Amino acid sequence: MSEGLIVMLAILIFVIVTIAKGVRIVSQGEEWVVERLGKYHSTLKPGLRIIIPYLDRVAYRLVTKDLILDVQEQEVITRDNAVILTNALAFIKVTDPVKAVYGVTDYAEAIRNLIMTTLRSIIGEMDLDAALSSRDKIKARLRESIADEAIDWGLTVKSVEIQDINPSESMQRAMEMQAAAERERKAMVTRSEGAKQSAILEAEARLESAKRDANAQVMLAEASAEAIRRVASAVGDKPAPMYYLLGEKYVTSLQSLGESQNAKIVLLPGDLQEAVKGLFSGAGR
Repeated sequence: MSEGLIVMLAILIFVIVTIAKGVRIVSQGEEWVVERLGKYHSTLKPGLRIIIPYLDRVAYRLVTKDLILDVQEQEVITRDNAVILTNALAFIKVTDPVKAVYGVTDYAEAIRNLIMTTLRSIIGEMDLDAALSSRDKIKARLRESIADEAIDWGLTVKSVEIQDINPSESMQRAMEMQAAAERERKAMVTRSEGAKQSAILEAEARLESAKRDANAQVMLAEASAEAIRRVASAVGDKPAPMYYLLGEKYVTSLQSLGESQNAKIVLLPGDLQEAVKGLFSGAGR
């Protein structure tokens, strides 16, 4: 092979390599950062692009589509010293490739750490109950807090979603014990209230019964008094009717005593005949 042919082949290879180095096809959804002699020169948009070989080089290839960053789970202490576990998802987009590559070493890791520290700060200002029930509020504050930093890094934070926010295992056990204690307290209060109402009702019942007994006794006494007045009015000054009534009551009592199932021995006065005779003789007079 002659020297001329070798030179022509070398020149041809050099031209092919030069063209290959100078012609770039940028895919849709990407932007390439070009440096010339180690300094930023230009940004290549999607399509067929030309650069100067050997002077220019593609230093960074950035995806301009929406990126999903998984923020790892971390422990966060609330204002009332409760420990909760939380993690998040961030949806970001590279809007300025130059700032994204030259403004921070690793923009994805920077955003991830910024979200973690900001999330700890936000939840640290809240009580446990508020933190567990204010997911939307935390998300809005988190996105607002990191928006300015993201712009400085050439990024747009489209959304930040809180995946999980739960008490730690130790906090869950403590909350379960607290809930059990609260249920027991409410049960004791309910039982005490029931006993109190029962005692009140029982006392009111005794009071009402005593009032009714007293009223009955008063009514009985009034009836007895009225009966005595009527008997006295009917008898007048004559003792015979009174003796007759007393004798009748006396005989009736003895008869009831004799008919009683519990009565085994009936005691009669020794002068029963004289007593009855006296009653009837008195009545005859």
